[in-house]
Amino acid sequence: MTVLTVEPASAGARLDRWLTERFTVLSRARLQTLIRGGLVRVDGVVLKAAHRLRGGETVEIEIPPPAAEELVPEPTALSVVYEDDHILVVDKPAGMVVHPGAGRAHGTLAAAVLAHAPTIAGVGGPRRPGIVHRLDKDTSGLLVVAKTQAAYDELVAQLAARTVTRRYLAVVHGRVRAGEGIVNAPIGRHPRDRVKMAVRPAGRGKRAVTRYRVLERFAHFTLLELYLETGRTHQIRVHLASIGHPVVGDQVYGKARLRPPVVLDDGYALHATGLKFVHPVFRKVVEYAALVPERIERLLTHLRDSP
Repeated sequence: MTVLTVEPASAGARLDRWLTERFTVLSRARLQTLIRGGLVRVDGVVLKAAHRLRGGETVEIEIPPPAAEELVPEPTALSVVYEDDHILVVDKPAGMVVHPGAGRAHGTLAAAVLAHAPTIAGVGGPRRPGIVHRLDKDTSGLLVVAKTQAAYDELVAQLAARTVTRRYLAVVHGRVRAGEGIVNAPIGRHPRDRVKMAVRPAGRGKRAVTRYRVLERFAHFTLLELYLETGRTHQIRVHLASIGHPVVGDQVYGKARLRPPVVLDDGYALHATGLKFVHPVFRKVVEYAALVPERIERLLTHLRDSP
């Protein structure tokens, strides 16, 4: 248990804000949970997070140890594109979450990978063993997984240096006029909906750059090839929606528009189709490709057959 004294200068501060300034390793939401759970007392009394301090009080806070993190292997069929003793490249299906998170503890790619290669346990982290980068649940395509800590560290460094090439295909609403372009707009948490991301003003989001090229135009839709220079959460979906061309099937960032001729009930029309990087051990450039999944091929066939 930690015991603190509220200094007179902090009179009038909210309890949760005051604690946030002193326990910087804990989020404000986490501290509010501790307050609600009765693990914070002011002069021996459990109060609300919004309680205003007056100065001079004694604040006791009990921070329980984090729960043991253990990912249980779940044998699941994987589409393995390449594998050796150091890396594993898989083609993730739409609908599969990459690693456990809020609201999804089972059926993850991480658990399937752990069952496929048990020696990955502990590489990079206990809840996301070997996972170097991720894809959204309803986005399909290529992911590289590190099978050793050395491979993990090297691949993370390549991602940080932006030397990994990630190529995507997307079918978007509307006819994109320019043959190619760049969306360079910072991305951060949505100011009102904390579950969503959004393009934010300079200084309020992280740098995000997406390059795109038109592959095919249809009456009301466009097939794009995209490359990521950065890897922000929901980056492609947010950037394309910001220029008025949301990904088909994306109900989060796409507004009500013309319905596509094929209902995508198993994912967005977004697929990570290409991946290129330097092999972390063999030190040669390797490149992998994934076929366009049936749901997107079905959509493209209908669009090509439509007048």
